[in-house]
This record gives sequence, C-alpha cells and structure tokens, in this order.
Amino acid sequence: MPTSIALLLSAIVLALPAAAADVTMAFGEKIPPFCFPQTNSGIELEVIGEALKYRGHVLKPQYFPLARVPVAFKAGQVDAAMTSLGEDATAMGGHFGNPAVLYDNVLITLASRHLVINKPADLKGLTVISFQGAVNRYPEWLGALKELGNYTEQNDQALQVKTLMMGRFDVVLSDRNIFHYFTRQLQNEGFAILPVEEHSFTVLNPQDYRPVFRSKQIRNDFNAGLQQLKATGRYRAIYEKYLGKDGFVPQ
Repeated sequence: MPTSIALLLSAIVLALPAAAADVTMAFGEKIPPFCFPQTNSGIELEVIGEALKYRGHVLKPQYFPLARVPVAFKAGQVDAAMTSLGEDATAMGGHFGNPAVLYDNVLITLASRHLVINKPADLKGLTVISFQGAVNRYPEWLGALKELGNYTEQNDQALQVKTLMMGRFDVVLSDRNIFHYFTRQLQNEGFAILPVEEHSFTVLNPQDYRPVFRSKQIRNDFNAGLQQLKATGRYRAIYEKYLGKDGFVPQ
C-alpha cells in the first residue's frame, strides 16, 4: 500500500468517534436544580448526558459528597467527574472538557434594604447565610464575619431563601440559578417572595467548572455534543425546563 494512502487511512481512523461506551461519572450528591440523584435528572446531568449521547455514549451517574468527587476519579472508581474542584486534570490522569454548566455565586439582598456591597468591608454589621464550605472559598469576604458570629452555613438552600425573605439574615451567598430555582419552588407553594438585588463580588471563571474525563476521545466526543446542544438550542431548553425563561443561561 502506498505510504500516502496508508497515512490517509490512518487519519480517517483517528478522526472517527470512539466506540459507544458507558461512562460512569461522579456527581455531587444533591445540587438542585443541577443534580437530583433520586431521579438521575437535573440541568448538569441532562446536559452532560445528552452531550455524550451525541456520539453514542451512555452516562452512568454515581453520587458522592462534593468533596469526594475528584477523589473518586483519582481512585479509578469512575471514568469521569463533574469537577476536579480546582485540581489539575493531567495530574489526576484525566482530560478537561468544556464547561457543561456554570455556578455563578453572588450576594443577594432584599431590594427594599437598598444595600450597597462592593467590597468585604461593606458586609460589616450584616448577617450572612451561605452554602457549606463558602468561608473556605471566600475567606477575604467571609472570614471576619465568621469570627464575629455573623456568618452561618446551611446546606438546605431553600432555607436560605426563606430566612432572607423573613428578615432573619441580611445577605445570602448563593449561585444565581440555585437561588432562583428555590425561589420559584417556594413561590409555587404560596410562600411570599420579595424582590431582591444581586451583588457580584467575584469574577466568574468558566474554567473552574470543567468536567474531567479519563479518555481523551470521549472528552472530545463530549465537547462535540455540547457544541451541538448549544447550536440547536437544546442547551437553553434544558436550562429553561428547570428555571423558566428567567434563569441565567451561560453562553
């Protein structure tokens, strides 16, 4: 066989997608509306599952406490992980995919309070409720409040919305869409929802939310599927299924 033909055939083989595979992937135990373990549903699961399906792969989610998600990947328990939690994928034996979803944390206050929050000092004298582990992630904003006893962490993020509406806390630190999701849920239950304001306090970095794959080819297939979801509008439709048309949809 002439060398040129052999090279051409090799290039074609390399360009073909990997054989369809089951992809076990580590997810956090419960992150509404991104992940609902009891029904294997949620924005993140549906986006990743449909992106993998584009080239025939089948997502098989497994659930762990969030801090153990990268640990499960490193230990070889799964083929992929929703996040590396800031660790280097190469060192973990994996390959980063493009971000499937984004978590955009903001400070949220009642609009009627007319609070201005541009720097950590602006939180002085205010009480803040946040998700678990936030003080370790944003020590410059929350460390002093914790020392003064003005800071609480609560994993039940529906309770965060309730306590803000009831005036028990001045500020909620939450992902925009998680807060929006629970606001919609409580409103549907007849709970009184007041107007709020969002205060950005950190720069959103999409690279912080990339899934990790052990197989480079499956990573490439996932990226192709994700691009297709966005091009066809299916990506936005998945977000709107859980958040309505008022949710924040990453571009």
